[in-house]
Amino acid sequence: MQYILYPNAERGEKDLGWLQSKFSFSFSSYRNPVRKNFGLLHAFNDDTVKPGGGFGLHPHTNMEIISVMLKGTMNHKDTLGYSEIVEKDWVQLMSAGTGLRHEEHNVGEEDVAFLQIWIEPKLQNISPRYQKRYFPREKRKNQLTTIVSNEEGTEHCWINQNARLLLGWFEQGKEIPYLMNPLNKAVFIFVLEGALTVAGKKIAKRDAIGIWETDRFTISIEQEADFIVIEVPVNH
Repeated sequence: MQYILYPNAERGEKDLGWLQSKFSFSFSSYRNPVRKNFGLLHAFNDDTVKPGGGFGLHPHTNMEIISVMLKGTMNHKDTLGYSEIVEKDWVQLMSAGTGLRHEEHNVGEEDVAFLQIWIEPKLQNISPRYQKRYFPREKRKNQLTTIVSNEEGTEHCWINQNARLLLGWFEQGKEIPYLMNPLNKAVFIFVLEGALTVAGKKIAKRDAIGIWETDRFTISIEQEADFIVIEVPVNH
């Protein structure tokens, strides 16, 4: 097993007043030559948007863009014709493909907190798509819940890549075995709340670990924990 740690204290930062971002990998004005990506995971941004703030209409092409809502109320409008409102526990996925434009703003009275995740696509220049799915926290206790998968289905968002994203909410003392394909696959685990141990390393709130060259490992819950697991190819 190989692993790399991503401590909270080493993340990049950006503060625009209306937007506070923490970057696990190089993004926007943050550039770190040893933190460019993790396999085909291109961006992992921990964003907070103040009421009234937001991202104006802007373009994307050939990227799988996932938003995991943690708090607040945000809108989504795009050139595909979608006009949506998303709140805590909703997950959005845009397959940008040949190109689309979208905007999103905090339309509530409290801060919006969400994860912005970019994964490189498997197929280039597909027709752009948008999906959203709801994953209420009370239905996810003590289980890993698939929120994004390359396997089509009605319970999760479908991604144009051999990738999976899962949310976990587990009580202290639980142990979760995780099986993966050791060939060309890697796993990135980010702790939202609480603490866990993976590969003998304690991963605390807003820390992350990347793991590869193994077919299995165990996630041990040291304190009641919320976390996200991202399984992606190591390369093309």
